[in-house]
Amino acid sequence: MSYPKESVGQNGSILLESSIPGSLDRCRIEDTGEPSLLRFMCAELTRGYFLEHNEAKYMERREKVYTCMRVPKELEKLMLFGFFLCLDAFLYVFTLLPLRTLLALLRLLTVPCCGLGSSRFLQPAQVCDLLKGLIMVLCCSMMHYIDYAMMYHLIRGQSIIKLYIIYNMLEVADRLFSSFGQDILDALYWTATEPKSRKRAHIGVIPHFIMAVFYVFLHAILIMVQASTLNVAFNSHNKSLLTIMMSNNFVEIKGSVFKKFEKNNLFQMSNSDIKERFTNYALLLIVCLRNMEQFSWNPDHLWVLLPDAFMVVTSEVTVDIVKHAFITKFNDITADVYREYKASLAFELVSSRQQNAYTDYSDSVARRMGFIPLPLAVLMSAYVRQKLIFSHFFFYFSSLTISLCISPSSFLSLAPLYLNHSFTAPPTLTEDTAWDHTHLGFFSPPVPFMQITVKCK
Repeated sequence: MSYPKESVGQNGSILLESSIPGSLDRCRIEDTGEPSLLRFMCAELTRGYFLEHNEAKYMERREKVYTCMRVPKELEKLMLFGFFLCLDAFLYVFTLLPLRTLLALLRLLTVPCCGLGSSRFLQPAQVCDLLKGLIMVLCCSMMHYIDYAMMYHLIRGQSIIKLYIIYNMLEVADRLFSSFGQDILDALYWTATEPKSRKRAHIGVIPHFIMAVFYVFLHAILIMVQASTLNVAFNSHNKSLLTIMMSNNFVEIKGSVFKKFEKNNLFQMSNSDIKERFTNYALLLIVCLRNMEQFSWNPDHLWVLLPDAFMVVTSEVTVDIVKHAFITKFNDITADVYREYKASLAFELVSSRQQNAYTDYSDSVARRMGFIPLPLAVLMSAYVRQKLIFSHFFFYFSSLTISLCISPSSFLSLAPLYLNHSFTAPPTLTEDTAWDHTHLGFFSPPVPFMQITVKCK
């Protein structure tokens, strides 16, 4: 660094001569011993510094910028893969689950008649399928007595502030229901399939079954109220309610980016965001179908709904990108961690298809992401039966076609591919016994994070 050179003049005064390449030619100031504005200006204009003296710091800052730029791409890849996982679990309820329930019912009716000497009539998976099918039938029958139009007009008569508070309360209630609901279903499945020494012990399934039916029914009503509130926001004249509801998403940024996050916590929050995004898309679908049905399926009305739907989707995606970008920046987490998360989800998908799997695929998705497909499937089935002009026959086979297209051909082929790109050796899952739920915005069931440990050969 070049500093001004001092020299003594003829009259005894101090002369400052400063010359730096690329700066002013020369600045001569007579120093009389007192502070001078010209001397200060000359020093400020000609001083220099060298960034290479702190090279590590600036390289770290540049890497943080590159990480923030890579996070949106890696995050959306994870979101897309998780979205299709939720979609496959949702369509499974309409496609493969009825067929599996029918096969289990046929076995239950034919095995005693054939007199086969078996320790049990049904396998544990078949018992769970029968319970799921029976829950679906009972809840759909109960939803037949719920009037969607009356609920819509009841919500529409409330003020904007009340609706805003109601919508926030519904979001919190949905997370709480998802947290406790999967525990209720798991308790039912284990109570029905655990080995029992006495026949009287089978009576304990009845209270668990009643509890599960009421849970699915109440959760379906909760989602219906959410859809009705969003529908009121879409149909309001000034769109003020919709704007307030969408601005509420940005509150997540304030409550998340300034907290300490480990990789386990970030994985939990990513799964929660996947579930929230899929649920919001499902609510948007219900609202659009409801409005199109009211306007006799006029295609022109669809163009009226698209801007509002686009605003909802854009705000959701923007909030997720900004939130994850700053979380990774403040906690020194690289963007490659999302590849590990995607590989973990893919490994669970592949493991659930094995012969020695300990859980069903849809239950695995529910435990990991907090997404329980049964309540949403009950609501969608009841809505299709009551409001839409499409028959169950068309809805069933369209869902079957989509499910069969995306499930075996896409997921089962992409999941091993994600594992091969993420690891050089076959990964093994080790279950962390410490359940971390410090993130207050995530109310998923207490599921230990399945850490992927790579064992190199």
